[in-house]
Amino acid sequence: MRRFDYSFLNYGLLPAGLVTLTANIASLKTMAGVRKEEYAKVFTELESVAKIQSVKSSNAIEGIVTSDERIAAIVNQNSAPLNHNEAEIAGYRDALNEIHLGFSHIDFTQRDILRLHGMMMSVTGSEYGGQYKTDDNVIMEVDAAENHHVRFRPTSASDTPKAMEQLELAYLAARDDANINQLLLIPCVILDFLCMHPFRDGNGRMSRLLSLLLLYKNGYDAGKYASFEEQINHYKTYYYESLRQSSTGWENNENSYFPFIENFLSTLYMCYKELDRRFAVVHGKRVTKKARIEATVLNSLTPLSKAEICRILPDVSPTTVEAVLGAMVKSGTIKRIGTTRSARYIKT
Repeated sequence: MRRFDYSFLNYGLLPAGLVTLTANIASLKTMAGVRKEEYAKVFTELESVAKIQSVKSSNAIEGIVTSDERIAAIVNQNSAPLNHNEAEIAGYRDALNEIHLGFSHIDFTQRDILRLHGMMMSVTGSEYGGQYKTDDNVIMEVDAAENHHVRFRPTSASDTPKAMEQLELAYLAARDDANINQLLLIPCVILDFLCMHPFRDGNGRMSRLLSLLLLYKNGYDAGKYASFEEQINHYKTYYYESLRQSSTGWENNENSYFPFIENFLSTLYMCYKELDRRFAVVHGKRVTKKARIEATVLNSLTPLSKAEICRILPDVSPTTVEAVLGAMVKSGTIKRIGTTRSARYIKT
């Protein structure tokens, strides 16, 4: 059986890039904390938008999709799910809400993990929710000639309960070790969970929920305001490649965690950078939506389209963005390049 041991994080022999990345994240985390205290209303708006993006993206990674309008209606509980995909989406919404509201009372224990999985699967009426797999599963891949191959064999169904117990105990021991950086520990645990593949269905989505849980419990909550799952979905080619590299040799305890750690931390860093971009405004100035739109354009080194500005500031309506851009063009603060939908804006 796989042995779970995170003591290597205590040796101090870490790639320099990871040390730099954790330091940069810590700096951005401090800045975000200060802003959250000062601009609580803005963060509340960002959280509601990010929740929709998280539910959409985490399910989309698994091929579970519906329209943006339906996603918003389901997440905001304005509509019941109309089909199986929407039931899957509603289940993720419920588990995500549970983590957002109660992460301090949830832990990385078998009991809580099974409960979250049961919650995520309950809307579909799945009989497999909240229990480990009872049949062995494999990770398949298809080559260029459309031939199927087994890429990875996770922990067997018979060994899964014991392996999950060992994973839980190994995490709790490492969490209590003051010499281990929790930001490096979390992706190691998530990788082991993914390689174990303990459930018949929903392992990928559970891994993202557990990532948020452990990040929130350690004070890294950028993913609540700039969707962590959306960043994974945007760069899922790199995510899957890091997973492939770090899972090679896993079953024989010969794998390297570092590719997955780097991808995980890069994703978190991008969340903090995205959050930072949404507050690109002069110090001490009240962060109104108008001020944030103005600062976004004026601080950009390249022309931005209205759609790009809306992506940077997802809590601001396109109508507001358009009105502020029009006023800035009229005053001569910025200039418009192109016309109609292709128009982009840059500081004069």
